[in-house]
Amino acid sequence: MAAIPPTTASIPTQTSKVDEHVDYKNLPCPIPYEEIHREAFMSLKPESFEGARFDYNKALTPKFFLSHSVTMGPMEVPSQSPETIKIPTANYEFGANYIDPKLMLIGRISQEGRLSARLKYDLLEDLSIKANGLLTNERDMSHGMGILDYKGSDYRAQFQFGSGALLGANYIQNVTPNLSLGGEIFYAGEHRKSGVGYAARYNNDKMVATGQVASTGMVALSYVQKASEKISLATELMYNYMSRDVTASVGYDVILRQARVRGKIDSNGCVTTFLEERLSPGLGFLLSAELDHWKKDYKFGFGMNVGE
Repeated sequence: MAAIPPTTASIPTQTSKVDEHVDYKNLPCPIPYEEIHREAFMSLKPESFEGARFDYNKALTPKFFLSHSVTMGPMEVPSQSPETIKIPTANYEFGANYIDPKLMLIGRISQEGRLSARLKYDLLEDLSIKANGLLTNERDMSHGMGILDYKGSDYRAQFQFGSGALLGANYIQNVTPNLSLGGEIFYAGEHRKSGVGYAARYNNDKMVATGQVASTGMVALSYVQKASEKISLATELMYNYMSRDVTASVGYDVILRQARVRGKIDSNGCVTTFLEERLSPGLGFLLSAELDHWKKDYKFGFGMNVGE
């Protein structure tokens, strides 16, 4: 009888899992301190409006274009009545924009004489200056602010100065590839108020979590979950430990083939939805709705965008 060769049982080889090495001397640069909540703001702060809106943009050169904006709709006026009082208004705004890789200039002026301007200029590869201002005939409404922004390899630092003897500075540092920590300090000389704040942000490919607290009493927590490349869900909790005011919000951001839908609902009973649809190249449609059931304030708006 032929001998049967013995069977050798295969012994599984144990592969040791090598931990990913983190190079703490080569961390990415974080986003600016004032933008740590930007993913949540996209869902929870849609640009809602009331009435009719028409925007026209005309490019004169690849870097310079003009804009015309017409809005028609009611405006809320202060009242001691619990119900909201609105009066019909109309507004026209002319804008000029210059956008270059190193320089950005944006200006707007309305028929009432309100002039607003924004500037961003890269002085060096890592150092830029930002400025914005508003000039108006209304008393104590004109203001201006300048920002020096320095971007390091794994940190950002800003120094702010503005009208009303406003001085401020903030710093944010990446401590791991996904976690950044920062702080800020400010002083308003006109009102003789000062304060400090702290912030933390953790993000990866699927989520973004942020937390911020300030000595003014503000506590802000936000969380964004990316369900897919085109769907994001967001939550936010705003709390003021001095006034004991609390507001919670849940929102969404959905990007379709030719449209984008954003909306939210908060603990005050306010529901907001904002739709942007691209009808054809150079033509867009806007639809906005906001329902505040507790205040019995209902807003509806539609608009058109023409031009790129």
